[in-house]
Amino acid sequence: QEQLEQSGGGVVQVGASLKLTCTSSRRTYSWYPMAWFRRSPGKDREVVAGISANGVDSYYADSTKGRFAVSREIGENKVYLQMNTLRPEDTAVYYCAAGQGSYYRQDPRMYDFWGQGTQVTVSS
Repeated sequence: QEQLEQSGGGVVQVGASLKLTCTSSRRTYSWYPMAWFRRSPGKDREVVAGISANGVDSYYADSTKGRFAVSREIGENKVYLQMNTLRPEDTAVYYCAAGQGSYYRQDPRMYDFWGQGTQVTVSS
């Protein structure tokens, strides 16, 4: 019953790449800024990356900058997170989120719609 559907997680070794996909269940989400968050056991959700409604503007957490890339395909109501050079500390459940407002929001409480989450495990 999630508003956003995710795919693309898995178990990989250090240095590998994964691509996550988030598909919206209704077309209006294509007009919303979207973001990727992740959560490790015992920790709060932390922002990974965000992207504006038109896909022009984006931001990244310091820990992912230069390794991860967020993009979107509005016509298909899809948002992607390309993850490269994965590290053990990237291990987490990853969530996509959507909501009206600034693309620069980094607080998960500011997002209204969420995917179900997908596990990414990076072996060390």
